[in-house]
Amino acid sequence: MTREDQRLEDLRQGKGQWRRWGPYLSERQWGTVREDYSANGTAWEYFPHDHARSRAYRWGEDGIGGICDSHQRVCFAPAFWNRRDPILKERLFGLTGHEGNHGEDVKECYFYLDATPTHSYLKMLYKYPQSEFPYARLVSENGRRTKADPEFELLDSGVFDGDRYFDIFVEYAKATAEDILIRITAWNRGPQSAPLDLLPTVWFRNTWSWRDETQRPKLWRPPGQRGCELICLETSSYGQRWLVGEGKSSLLFTDNETNFKRLFGVENRAQYLKDAFHEYLISGNEFAINPAQTGTKASALYRLDIPAGSAATLRLRFTDQNPAAVSAQSPFGQAFDEVFRVRIAEADEFYARYASGKMTGDARQVQRQAFAGLLWSQQSYHYDVGVWLQGDPAFPPPPPERKKGRNHRWRHLHSADVLSMPDKWE
Repeated sequence: MTREDQRLEDLRQGKGQWRRWGPYLSERQWGTVREDYSANGTAWEYFPHDHARSRAYRWGEDGIGGICDSHQRVCFAPAFWNRRDPILKERLFGLTGHEGNHGEDVKECYFYLDATPTHSYLKMLYKYPQSEFPYARLVSENGRRTKADPEFELLDSGVFDGDRYFDIFVEYAKATAEDILIRITAWNRGPQSAPLDLLPTVWFRNTWSWRDETQRPKLWRPPGQRGCELICLETSSYGQRWLVGEGKSSLLFTDNETNFKRLFGVENRAQYLKDAFHEYLISGNEFAINPAQTGTKASALYRLDIPAGSAATLRLRFTDQNPAAVSAQSPFGQAFDEVFRVRIAEADEFYARYASGKMTGDARQVQRQAFAGLLWSQQSYHYDVGVWLQGDPAFPPPPPERKKGRNHRWRHLHSADVLSMPDKWE
């Protein structure tokens, strides 16, 4: 048996938690049926992309190349800003069913490159333009086209011309089932130096707004860092966890709470809000982030300028091991890179058994990425239709039309599991 086979066998025998953390985070939660509390089932209009950065989700979370636990209580994903975009890039953008000339469609360039069944190793690629992301043009150009016309894609917009983009590779390697090493490598493919802000972000799915406030988790910046950045997380489910970032950065804190004032013109229920990092970076609002450095959403802000043809790498660790209690050895020493080397070698060994000896190198790579796509498309899917139809206790009851609307016959459905989805744009 390979090492990956042994981990799978241990799981079958109820040993270990190698699948507790995985790529279960959707790349889009806005505009989905679960978040639709409208009277007539218009999910796209009820929760558009423009609301996503400011509105706390009810049933799930989203991010680019992110991970979470199987119940999606704790989430991690990187966010990006090229210092030109009008929106902090925290999730995928696409056209709604009414905007696309061929229906809904993601308008991004991303690729799942590698994955093992226990998620002991994961790798994906996101291609991020260095010029302003063409949100409005993608909507308007596709809106004027008919069903007989081809779709207007991101590549058609010219934002990748002259190789002026970043290849951002996101990798995860588990030292143990609860000690996850993270490596984010951004390559500047363009002919000139280009700025890039990287924001590795950790947050809690908002459950406290719908039930007892005593269930509210917290994260904060503990004192006594040793040449690295540290965010401590406290949850009732998993106890304490730490996100450790190599080098110096600016730590940003806020709460995963809806910005009611921006969206609906009424007073906010919280002082610090979900869109705080967008407000801080793009709007220059220093009052958006919590100076006490505590909350339910936090990020380490790394402000980079990457020379042409060069790369910058960030190393982080999401772990159950208290950095203050372990030895003086750096969490990013030689052993960090060795874990990646070993996990990649184990993945090679595992998948070698599934490749025919007649396959070319290219065919093996295509097969490997196909497996990766299946594994990355596993998603934590929580949906209690009975609760969804009745509405949430802390909010006004839903309109009466919903009693006979979408899914009203599905009150028996209560999903709270990791499912294989067609793609995580869904």
